[in-house]
Amino acid sequence: MSGNRTFTMIKPDAVGDGHIGAILHRINENGFKIVAMKYTKLSAEKAGEFYAIHRERPFFGELVAFMSSGPIVAVILEKENAVQSFRTLIGATNPAEAAPGTIRADFARNIGENAVHGSDSDENAQIESSFHFSGTEIFG
Repeated sequence: MSGNRTFTMIKPDAVGDGHIGAILHRINENGFKIVAMKYTKLSAEKAGEFYAIHRERPFFGELVAFMSSGPIVAVILEKENAVQSFRTLIGATNPAEAAPGTIRADFARNIGENAVHGSDSDENAQIESSFHFSGTEIFG
């Protein structure tokens, strides 16, 4: 997986706002290949496991509540230098600071409801992908 795959989630805010198609279109337009995708809902327990790295942060409870508040779309993407390319495409965590034309600039509500998650390293992309998908659910 190193270097050419990354993981993303379209978060409950963007799903609820009807942006799934537009976000997936933007991803495809930027040369990413979808190799796995599922529409699902995280339980509070699963959201807590996924974001366990933030357990000691003051926003952890809010993050878990938000991420389990509605359906998400989990996606594994493939492209050369996938992690960095996708981080550039999604923009800064705070949409007010995100470059024009990025996914967060165009679809996020605020810093907490910022439309998409994107892996921050090749290692985390593999861990996050394995959290959501079994090997038989990944194609490519």
